[in-house]
Amino acid sequence: MRRIAVLVAGLLLYGSAAAQISLEWPADVLVGMTDTAAYFPLLRGQRVAVLANQTSVAEMPGVQGVTGEPVPTDAAGRVHLVDLLHDSGFDLRAIFSPEHGFRGTADAGEKVASSTDARTGVPIRSLYDGRTQRPSDEVMRSFDVLVVDMQDVGLRFYTYYISMLRMMEACAEFERCVVVLDRPNPNGDKVEGPLLDMTYKSGVGALPIPVLHGLTMGEIARMSVGEGWTRPCDLTVVPCRNYTHDTEYVLPVAPSPNLPTQRAVYLYAALCPFEGTVVSLGRGTDTPFEIYGHPDLQNCDFSFTPRPAAGAKHPPLEGRLCWGEDLSRMPLAEARATGFSLKYVIDAYTDLGLGEAFFTPMFEKLVGVGWIREMILDGATDAEIRTRWEPEAEAFRTLRAKYLLYE
Repeated sequence: MRRIAVLVAGLLLYGSAAAQISLEWPADVLVGMTDTAAYFPLLRGQRVAVLANQTSVAEMPGVQGVTGEPVPTDAAGRVHLVDLLHDSGFDLRAIFSPEHGFRGTADAGEKVASSTDARTGVPIRSLYDGRTQRPSDEVMRSFDVLVVDMQDVGLRFYTYYISMLRMMEACAEFERCVVVLDRPNPNGDKVEGPLLDMTYKSGVGALPIPVLHGLTMGEIARMSVGEGWTRPCDLTVVPCRNYTHDTEYVLPVAPSPNLPTQRAVYLYAALCPFEGTVVSLGRGTDTPFEIYGHPDLQNCDFSFTPRPAAGAKHPPLEGRLCWGEDLSRMPLAEARATGFSLKYVIDAYTDLGLGEAFFTPMFEKLVGVGWIREMILDGATDAEIRTRWEPEAEAFRTLRAKYLLYE
């Protein structure tokens, strides 16, 4: 029999007295990884694998391994999940890595070879080596429980949730348990954009959800099982503590090479559709997803030249002087409120005057439907496009409500 569980430790801490105190002194958000009392018992005596990357870290002052020695930390004092589990004496059999690799340095979609973690000696099995959609049967039989811990950013075309779903499917087939250590959604409860037309299902869109879905990784896992989008598996979610979907959560670690700032995370929904056009959104510069431009854009004072860089070995329009817009000084509150806006795409489309040649087939995979391109070609405004997708976004808000773990 399959089960879906949500573990919350220390419920007595959330009584009325504690709630009154928190209004005056808000507690720091504690990610699921820090709640070891909730998930360590699930791992004892089991062969453990993790789906993790550079974001699988947390501040855990004074945490010690089984030898009594402190678990090593990074320069910012954060402990990595792999080091925590290894030094706590768990039988760690494999590390599965998503897009960008275990260290989070590879380009978008770049093939990453499997390797070995230098400190622990645990094999790193890449899910982005160009061949592996899911691990081999032999690898699946090598562990009993999979621990998932990665920082998502709350968008349908951000791929970490897709790697999680593929691993959940494999775990369901082999009757392996899945434990998701939850992390906040930096875009909160924002639900915007059309639902994915599954005709355009791809590596950047796997579920019939809006562009901004307002879910954490744990909530996506629960909803995918509950709605039958994935096979039911033995799923446990360890929630964050001191968190609601209204909490403004600043990411402590860049989730991927081209989202290096909080502003880029907020503007990602509005600028990523440029990946399906001839326009550069700043890959190969110091401010990716905070600027955009093209050599032929007119009446612009701002310019940049994309060049090879970490996480962008061969960026679009490499070496060409691009004219465009600089959003890197936009106040964070304004960037956070931008959401899934097509204003910038429409402005660039109108300025360039290329018609259909402005778009590539990737555009539909990102926005999720065919009619947005058609509306832009017909001269529609961002507000008119928003009016069309808002009813299905509202229906999704209602549907997702029963899967939410946070207010």
